[in-house]
This record gives sequence, structure tokens and C-alpha cells, in this order.
Amino acid sequence: MARRLTARGQRRRQELIDHAARLFASQGYHPTSVTDVVDALGVGKGVFYWYFASKEELFRQILADAQRDLRRTQRQAISDEPDPVRRIEAGIRASVGWLDANRHLFVLLEFARTEERFAPIVRQGEEQAVADALPHVKAGIAAGMIRRDDPLVMAHGILGVSDRLARVLVLEQGRSAEEAGTAAVAFCLEGILSPAAARRRLGRGGAGRAGTG
Repeated sequence: MARRLTARGQRRRQELIDHAARLFASQGYHPTSVTDVVDALGVGKGVFYWYFASKEELFRQILADAQRDLRRTQRQAISDEPDPVRRIEAGIRASVGWLDANRHLFVLLEFARTEERFAPIVRQGEEQAVADALPHVKAGIAAGMIRRDDPLVMAHGILGVSDRLARVLVLEQGRSAEEAGTAAVAFCLEGILSPAAARRRLGRGGAGRAGTG
């Protein structure tokens, strides 16, 4: 239920969101109760239910806010860059950096993928991320900087590689965002072939494919 909140009320609501997000990430969504959340913040349950109808509503808000903040970070990173490929690189690095700086939210997004009631929220955010990346891929193709291929497939690939490498390198192995971002950028922009192998492959028939589209 939407309420018109004062500035103090908005701060209190945000405190609930922030405390709950860290508790859910450390203890798990299912084991964490409303009592745990309000006890951690030092308030009564009445305060919680003034802002949220249920634990599930609170968790949905955490997911929505996390995805919104990630998009804002990405937009800020690319806002002044005219080069589409550099925009893609900056977006990848900003995404991995955000996931590193907000590991507890990264954990919650990963958990939400596995829950039927929350997975649609994550999928919607992923679809929006693809839609955000698509214009930059198309601009790179139009400028002759990216090969002529299905831009939608490329946008999905960029996001998939970035998310996977961030999950494995940052979340699971504890490596730095810079290292994970550099690995994602290198794979997305250069692929897995060495320059010599790429030239040999192009010579065996890639030239004809490059002229299609």
C-alpha cells in the first residue's frame, strides 16, 4: 500500500530496506523473519507494517531498488562517451563494479533467480538491461566497429558474459572488480581467438560472412 511519506518516514523506510537486505544476504531470505529485521533496527513490528504489508513485499522492493540503482550506475558511466564501443566497455566495468560494491545485493539477485515468485522480477530487469545495451551495439555495427551480426544476440552475450564472470570471479573467488571487468571486456570485445588465429579464420571464409547483413 503506497503512503505519502515525510522525509523522516522515507529515511525510516530506507533503513528497513537496507537492514533487511543485509540480513537476507547473510542469513537467507527464508530463515529471516520480520522480527529479525525490526530487532536489528531496534523498532517494533508496527513500524515495519506501516511501510510494508509483508516480508515478501519488502524483498520485492529490495530487488526493484537494486536493479534501478544498477541501471543508474551504468547510465552515469556512459553518459559523456560518444564512442559506442567505449560505452559498452564502460557499461561492463560499471556493472561489475556495482556488483562488487553491493555484494549482498548481488547475492539476493542470484537467490531470486531460483525462486518462482521472485524470478520474474529478475527476468524483467535482465530484459531491460538487454534493451539498454542494444542501441550501443547497433551504433557500433552502424559505425563499422562491431561485426554485422544479430545485435540482440550480441547484447545478450555481453550481459551474459559480464554477469557470469562477475559471479565467478567476484562473488565466488573474491577477486577485484577491476580484474573481473577487464576479463569481461576482453572476452566481449576480443573473443577467445588470438589475433593470428582470427586472421587465419577470416582468410578461410570469414570474409564472405563479414559482408553479410
